[in-house]
Amino acid sequence: MPVNPIPPLTPAAFQVLLALAAGQAHGYAVMQFVEQVTAGTVRLGPGTLYRTIGRLLADGLVEEVASGDPDAPHDARRRYYRLTPPGRRAAEAEAALLQRMVAAATQAGLLPTKERT
Repeated sequence: MPVNPIPPLTPAAFQVLLALAAGQAHGYAVMQFVEQVTAGTVRLGPGTLYRTIGRLLADGLVEEVASGDPDAPHDARRRYYRLTPPGRRAAEAEAALLQRMVAAATQAGLLPTKERT
């Protein structure tokens, strides 16, 4: 059995990595992205968000960057994050896994196919 060097991510970890895939962002922007992309069905609270970011930082999947938008008003508490190369690979691996799961769900009749819509 092959060993996968990138373990599956928690839903919150994948959501954070997905939010950062387009570029660096601060925590509140990540929370807004997740709420928007899930049509409000998932809301990352501050505790979950920052615990998840802490774990991703410790695992080397994200890194903190000096600042975000230089034209934005300065807020010393606002921290910006971005994906690292291993973080991008982990997000890609998780997206591929989810793609296979969606294909299986479609085949099992849990999701509509184009013929049935």
